[in-house]
Amino acid sequence: MELIVEDLSVARGGMAVLEGVCFRLACGHALVLRGPNGAGKTTLLRTLAGLQPPRGGRISLDREAMVYAAHADGIKAVLTVEENLRFWADLYRVDAVGAALEAFALGPLADRPAGALSAGQKRRLGLARLLVTGRRVWVLDEPTVSLDAEAVGMFARAVRAHLAGGGLAVIATHIELGLEAEVLDVARFRPRRVVTGDEDFL
Repeated sequence: MELIVEDLSVARGGMAVLEGVCFRLACGHALVLRGPNGAGKTTLLRTLAGLQPPRGGRISLDREAMVYAAHADGIKAVLTVEENLRFWADLYRVDAVGAALEAFALGPLADRPAGALSAGQKRRLGLARLLVTGRRVWVLDEPTVSLDAEAVGMFARAVRAHLAGGGLAVIATHIELGLEAEVLDVARFRPRRVVTGDEDFL
């Protein structure tokens, strides 16, 4: 399996933010997106995940192989930690709740309502959902928000295990995760401004 992106253009609010994005990512590899805030990292990830259409270009990969995790934790406050994971495990028909609890040190919190968790614990639970999807391609937008150094280490280990099992990951992050990953600076793909007369056009 390989993720191939060719001459991809993406837009936000009807305006082009990135043009000509190209990369290939093979099984077992990660790609880290870098760039200043507002550069288009989130827009690119949402387009890869199929949440918005591209303006042009091609994404070669079945989106049924992808799972997307953004800034929201995506948990149900009234359910316990384990019930949240069980919900997603049943949805994706993947029996990995125990492994997910262990990977993110959630075992002692398994019976606690998700709404009673701290911000960092909620984030760990949100990331633990990745392990019960069975999806081969992780598309992640700033996944370490609200995590302390220990929890960042848990996440990095989970990503390494995912890659070792033949998965792929595309991650927008400003944090050094200690992963062997390619780095793509999205600022390279900003539309160039063309000056004509008294006006600047994209």
